[in-house]
Amino acid sequence: MNPLVIPDSPRRWDCLSLGEVMLRLDPGENRIHTARHFQVWEGGGEYNVARGLRRCFGLRTAIATALADNPIGRLVEDLILQGGVDTSLLKWVKYDGVGREVRNGLNFTERGFGVRAAVGCSDRGLTAVSQLNPGDFDWTAIFGNENATKWFHTGGIFAALSVSTAQVAAEAMDAAHLHQTPVSYDLNYRDSLWKSIGGKLKAQEVNRELVRKVDLLLGNEEDFSAMLGVELKGVAEDFAELPIAAYEEMLREVAVLYPNLKLVASTLRTASTASRNAWGAIALYEDKIVHVPQRAIDIFDRVGGGDSFASGLIYGLLARRPIDWALRCGVAHGALAMTTPGDTSTATLAEVERLIKGESARISR
Repeated sequence: MNPLVIPDSPRRWDCLSLGEVMLRLDPGENRIHTARHFQVWEGGGEYNVARGLRRCFGLRTAIATALADNPIGRLVEDLILQGGVDTSLLKWVKYDGVGREVRNGLNFTERGFGVRAAVGCSDRGLTAVSQLNPGDFDWTAIFGNENATKWFHTGGIFAALSVSTAQVAAEAMDAAHLHQTPVSYDLNYRDSLWKSIGGKLKAQEVNRELVRKVDLLLGNEEDFSAMLGVELKGVAEDFAELPIAAYEEMLREVAVLYPNLKLVASTLRTASTASRNAWGAIALYEDKIVHVPQRAIDIFDRVGGGDSFASGLIYGLLARRPIDWALRCGVAHGALAMTTPGDTSTATLAEVERLIKGESARISR
């Protein structure tokens, strides 16, 4: 495996993400089907990475996406702006009045507690971003000298929205490589997105092609199995125990199948209850295994933990820190993100660094 090379020339952004941004409706401590009020957040698998890099790590980030131009879209825009992510690449699509042709995605998510697992119910058909086509973004201008970014991130959620979004992702990846920009891709398998368009077989067909254009590949054991057909051997269906040797074998198999990859990383999660997980990570870099052992953490809202892991890892790479530090940064940031509500991280760099060092959760004042 070749090492990752981070561009050192001046660039407009540190990271650019391509993906959907949805309006999350959160019933708080209640259930979706019995709620009488919801709190709103913005969120999306690819977007969350850019926002984490901006708000926690202070980097300059942008999101390439599309929204229907109505009050819901403008609310999502306002939430993105509060997160500090550059919206100059946001495409507004004319709204037809009722959503027959185009609309914005809604994501209802309840957090779960104890033996009650978290539940998500998305309403995202015909969204503006799902109708993006190759050529809608001028990637030459975006990745070229006029703008440029040190890192490009997208993922399997965006690629699953439609046939054309997978094509847009491929187009963007090709342009990124032409301009020496590293590409990360989070497999992020969602059964709800793939089951009506061909299921796992279609997911594998699409993702096997996209992964050939990737430098950093992220996922968990289900993602690698569902999206690439690479199985994790020797584990029970409940994933109560995660044998590290099996993960190492899985990552090495992925690296052999896709020699373009420079880094492959997997989160390690054992969910004993919705409120208590064991959390860690493992990665393969330059043919060497790096492992952050699982530790028990308390969960307030697990959604977005994997995205925050990705942003912490990418931050470590962009900061040119050693790979073991970057992986620990991802684990720490993901753990902190799961202590607060919403998809996105509210952690600070100082909090991440304290957790990396193993400091306690004593009050800071």
